[in-house]
Amino acid sequence: MTVDVAAVVVTYNSEQHISDLLDTLPAAFATTSYSVVVVDNGSTDGTLELLGRRSDCTVVPSTNDGYAAGINLAVRSSPEAEAILILNPDAKLDADAVPRMLAVLRRPGVGIVAPRIREQDGSLSRTLRRAPTLGRVGGLSFTGLASFAERIEDAREYEHEQEVDWAVGAILLVGRRCYEAVGGLDESYFLYSEETDFCLRARDAGGVTVYTPVAGAMHIGGGSGESVTTHTMKAVNRVRVYRRQTGPVRAWLYFSMTVLIEVRRAIRWHGASWPTVRALLRPAERPAALGASDTFLPG
Repeated sequence: MTVDVAAVVVTYNSEQHISDLLDTLPAAFATTSYSVVVVDNGSTDGTLELLGRRSDCTVVPSTNDGYAAGINLAVRSSPEAEAILILNPDAKLDADAVPRMLAVLRRPGVGIVAPRIREQDGSLSRTLRRAPTLGRVGGLSFTGLASFAERIEDAREYEHEQEVDWAVGAILLVGRRCYEAVGGLDESYFLYSEETDFCLRARDAGGVTVYTPVAGAMHIGGGSGESVTTHTMKAVNRVRVYRRQTGPVRAWLYFSMTVLIEVRRAIRWHGASWPTVRALLRPAERPAALGASDTFLPG
C-alpha cells in the first residue's frame, strides 16, 4: 500500500490527549490519503488500552529508547508515502491542514513544512527558531534582536510564509526524500534538540524548512513541566547540536558560555540549573540515556 502522507506519533503516558489528536485527523487530511502509526514508548497509564479500542491507527508497542527512536520506528512501520507527518500526541490539527502543508512541501527545494500553531488558550505559539550561534547561546529573546534571540518573538513574522532555520517539532511535515537523505532523526539525542538537528541537517542537504500560516494546529505542550533531568538534557543537547554543526573549537566557547549562563540562572532563580552545572562539568552525572558521559565536551 502507498499513501500520500504517513502520520507518525510517539506516545508516553498520553492517555489524556491521544484520542483528541486522532479525532482531528480525518478533517485535517481531507481527501489526502494517509496512514497513522502510533509507537508507544512504554506507557504505564491507559494509553495502550485506549489505542487498542481504536481502529484508525496501527499501534506499535515499544520500550522507551527516546523520542527520535520512536519516530524512526513509526516511519519504518508505515507504508510507503510521499511525506511523513510528525505529530506530538498532545496536538490537534485544523481542517485541511495537511493538504495545505503538502502543497508547500511539493515546491522545489522544500524539505520540511511547519504550520501556524496556537496554544491551548488560542494565543500564538512562537515555534519558529533561528540557528544556534555564540550570540544566541543566552536565549535573550526579550531583546527582540536576531543576533541574540534564537526564538522568533515578533508576532508579525508569523503572518507570512517564510523559510526558517528550524521549527519546534510538535507538528512537522517532512518529505520522504528529505527524511531518507539525512538518515532520519538522530537517536543519540534521546529527548530534545532532535528537531533542531534534523532541520539543520536537512537544510545542509538542500531541503529547507518553510513555515506557512495557511495551515493551522493547536499544541498543548508543557503539561508535565520541567524536571532537573529534562533541563539538563536540554542544556547538554544544545551543546551537542552546536558542536556537530560547527566543530569542537567553537563548541568549547559555546560550552563555556552555557556553563556560565546556567550558573547565573542558578544564583538568580532557577533551582534546576545547579544540577545542570554539575552535569556539564562532571560527565558522569549526565543522563545516561544521552550517551554523552564519555567526554568532557558533549559530542
